[in-house]
Amino acid sequence: MDDSRGSFAAGLRQRKFELLRRFSIPETLLPGSLSLSHLRCGKPLCHCAKLPDARHPVWTYTFMVDGKKHTQHIPKEILEEVQTRVAAGREFQDAVREVLAINAQLLVLTRQEQRQSRRSR
Repeated sequence: MDDSRGSFAAGLRQRKFELLRRFSIPETLLPGSLSLSHLRCGKPLCHCAKLPDARHPVWTYTFMVDGKKHTQHIPKEILEEVQTRVAAGREFQDAVREVLAINAQLLVLTRQEQRQSRRSR
């Protein structure tokens, strides 16, 4: 086996187990994303009706369930909590994707090693 390939595989395994140790599945994770829009409220006496560029900030949480898109208005009182949970969910999903990619790379390396060992017999 090529020593550089062996050290690459060892590095992949090390990263995989580091990610697996780091992430259990916390129950508070949220999938999806938050977006900020600026809208008029529609009240005739509000500043947004009187000033041409005035708008109210509105945070929207968007996520998918069973292939269907859902959106939810997020009041400013819970915005920070939802932002934290969405960021944690994204970080978890990124780690899972990385572990899966590492597994695929390790499979390819293992297959290559098996072929080389058969040829050298």
